[in-house]
Amino acid sequence: MRKLVAACLLVTLCSNADAQKKEVFKFEKITPEVLQRKIYPVDSNASAVVLGDVGSTEIIGNTKGWFSFTFRRHVRTHILKKAGYDEAQKAIMLYVTSGAQEKLEALKATTYNLENGQVVETKMDKDNVFTEKAAKYQFLKKFTLPNVKEGCIIDIEYRIVSDYLNTLQPWNFQGAAPRLWSEYTLSVPQFFEYSFISRGSIPFYISDRSNRMDQFNIVQTQGAEASDRVSFTANVTDYRWVAKDVPAFKPESYLSSSSNYSSHIEFQLAAQRDPLQYHNYIGSWPEMTQNLMNDEDFGKKLDKNNNWLSDVVKPLIASGTNQDKARRIYAYVRDNFTCTSPEGLYLSQPLRNILRTKAGSVSEINLLLASMLKYADIPAEPIMLSTRSNGFVYTLFPMLSRFNYIVTSATIDGQRYYLDASQPHMGFGHLPTECYNGMARVINETATPLNFTTDSLKERKMTSILLINDDKGSWVGTMQQVAGYYESEDIRATIKDKGKEQYFKDLKKGFGLDISMTNQRIDSLTQYDHPVAVYYDFKVEAPKEDIMYVSPLFGEATTENPFKSAERSYPVEMPYAIDESFNVTMYVPEGYVVDELPKSMRVKFNDAGEGMFEYMISQSNDVISLRTQVKFTRANFQPDEYEILREFFNMIVSKQKEQIVFKKKK
Repeated sequence: MRKLVAACLLVTLCSNADAQKKEVFKFEKITPEVLQRKIYPVDSNASAVVLGDVGSTEIIGNTKGWFSFTFRRHVRTHILKKAGYDEAQKAIMLYVTSGAQEKLEALKATTYNLENGQVVETKMDKDNVFTEKAAKYQFLKKFTLPNVKEGCIIDIEYRIVSDYLNTLQPWNFQGAAPRLWSEYTLSVPQFFEYSFISRGSIPFYISDRSNRMDQFNIVQTQGAEASDRVSFTANVTDYRWVAKDVPAFKPESYLSSSSNYSSHIEFQLAAQRDPLQYHNYIGSWPEMTQNLMNDEDFGKKLDKNNNWLSDVVKPLIASGTNQDKARRIYAYVRDNFTCTSPEGLYLSQPLRNILRTKAGSVSEINLLLASMLKYADIPAEPIMLSTRSNGFVYTLFPMLSRFNYIVTSATIDGQRYYLDASQPHMGFGHLPTECYNGMARVINETATPLNFTTDSLKERKMTSILLINDDKGSWVGTMQQVAGYYESEDIRATIKDKGKEQYFKDLKKGFGLDISMTNQRIDSLTQYDHPVAVYYDFKVEAPKEDIMYVSPLFGEATTENPFKSAERSYPVEMPYAIDESFNVTMYVPEGYVVDELPKSMRVKFNDAGEGMFEYMISQSNDVISLRTQVKFTRANFQPDEYEILREFFNMIVSKQKEQIVFKKKK
């Protein structure tokens, strides 16, 4: 139990108030004129505009002998089009554990519509707020505003009372809709120190702070009658941040997570100071992982002496090398367990239950995998990371709340393999691209740092086509394609969902010519360590046109530039480096001659040769040969490289659209 010092020292800090704007925001009265607005200068095409979003956090004494914080928010949004209806669907995350909790209080949600020239308000019934469990310690309060129509204004107010001082409520200055005014104030007493983590490129309209004195009252209940009370005065710093006329954050292609780049601020408790007993909350990475190893809901369950695993594990390790044993254990978990939640760190149930029910969250499945490997005397350790969609981990100091995913490592003959048994088609030693998001940490005594980058992933795809003439003047050909590893995973998922027949029908539609297919087959469909290979024979009926246009890439061309915006403020983050090659050998159709043939070209992306495009085509008598390749040695590009990257793909699209023109012989 925390105890406050009996004698509280009064510390007077000098005011650091900056000479900033003192403008005060007030929510406008909702009138017919306000509801009749159709366009806002911040974005004339917006489907919804946030008129005001104002929040505050204040740290106060509580009745548990310590401190809590109160977070208040008032947000008002004008929904202009049906595409903006998503703004009326809300979910508020709350944390609850045995020692601390968050409560949602004073929730008010109202919709204002203009009907017959009058403002009509519709209040949300509290019975329409639903609670949904998101993780072991996380709950969502979900609700939808009533009577939402085009042109309505929705108004939401609530407060959260929380015991989680380590991580205060973050604030988003930017979101899916533009914001006319976004304001957040934070009041920090002198005895707490917070680290501020700010991201995004939106400049603050106001950023200032001021100091004042405040009274803090702490009550510690001892029983039914008795309680201890402590009151003291301390200096408080009020921080205020305002962003004005903020454009909507518009995600672009190849962007890992909007949270990495949209403007927001987060807070992490760094230390407590006089008059409290000094304590450093940041600590070190080894301290964080040591705490996890000792946690009853995490590392304490990873005991190699879990004898209840015997009946399952012993048959899997009856023979073979350590690698054979590890592969069998991994395949058993991957192929027999269902992932019920795609993120999380802690166990919500005993590992024994997971083994029995064959279902669990990603962390539960991979922690079970680690336990089974350890039982087989194969060194195994959990690894915590943040997925690409969850955003980057802060590397300067440990912040456990930024991690949302667990995988397992197995060390065999001195080599470390990374495993994720929650993914149904993932091969041994492979991780989903979602896991490649920079820094990760092994949960061991030294918190071994790892760096999973998409630049390290090389996705190679090779396609070959041979087309010859048969004795009836038709084209007959064979197609062979070895997909990249992650494309293979997509193919497996597609076939599981739609079946092989539909998969080949879709290939036929995209081929570019009217063909008939025979001898279709797919290799390595259930050999998850290997890429998928697709084969089929095809036939193109004898052409009858005087002029015949043929795309020599037969449906494999890049037809659209993924980079459409003329400018980009964010990096390009591809899921892997690409190496796609296409080879075709075709005979000129019987009775035709080549009228036009595309020209060959070879271009480097930059002087360092970190990307290249090759299109080499030639004709020898009646045989046309084409080799084309797109290759990048890295997956990530900075904003100042965007223009050249965009133009590079424009060139690829333009070149791969070119056709061979055949003309019937006279």
